[in-house]
Amino acid sequence: MNLALLLDEDFVSPDRARLQGRRLQHLKTVLKASAGDRIPVGRVNGLMGYGEVLKLNDSEAELQLTLETPPPAALPLTLILAMPRPKMFRRVLQTCASLGVKDIWLINSYKVEKSFWQTPWLSDDNLRENLTLGLEQSKDTVMPQVHIRKLFKPFVEDELPALLEGKRALVAHPGMAAPCPTHLNESAALCIGPEGGFTDYEVGKLEEAGCQSVHLGPRILRVETAVPVLVSRLFDACL
Repeated sequence: MNLALLLDEDFVSPDRARLQGRRLQHLKTVLKASAGDRIPVGRVNGLMGYGEVLKLNDSEAELQLTLETPPPAALPLTLILAMPRPKMFRRVLQTCASLGVKDIWLINSYKVEKSFWQTPWLSDDNLRENLTLGLEQSKDTVMPQVHIRKLFKPFVEDELPALLEGKRALVAHPGMAAPCPTHLNESAALCIGPEGGFTDYEVGKLEEAGCQSVHLGPRILRVETAVPVLVSRLFDACL
């Protein structure tokens, strides 16, 4: 935790907050903080700065806040991701938040098993928790938005074209002719398939909606690897 992210409910006054649970334990066991110490903090969707520890005990820590620094710029990217396997979903979500991706669309695909959509990691609380972990890692405060679409064709035909307007639209898929571009200085939308990739039909529908198909080379990567590789290839801000 490189930054303690403060939720609205943590504030007891405009310049004071109380931490409990996971963040309190991190202060005590990892940072070994004590009264008078300063720790990096930030308010969700707000400014960053530091909190001076006023009180620290087994149940809570109280901080005096100084918040003056804006968060890092968001990536101009809409990420459209076939729902990953639950065991890797948490890692992918945290990675996206750490990289500065703020607009995430989880979609269905032929190779996405129906059981994936039943995972408890899709609950609002668990989504927020994992996005928070990613933001704390990278010292950011702006919470990404996650949109869930369980029907592929209606999403691609009815919603995707509008999402792609004004953006460089790409679908990453093995075996395509064009390599993934680099050093973009424009807004982009990136579609990434499930383990095993999109089907030919799905790639065709994404192309019809306005996406260009690109590849990352001859190697086939896991989703949790492909996401950071593709995003960092597209945007220098990740490097």
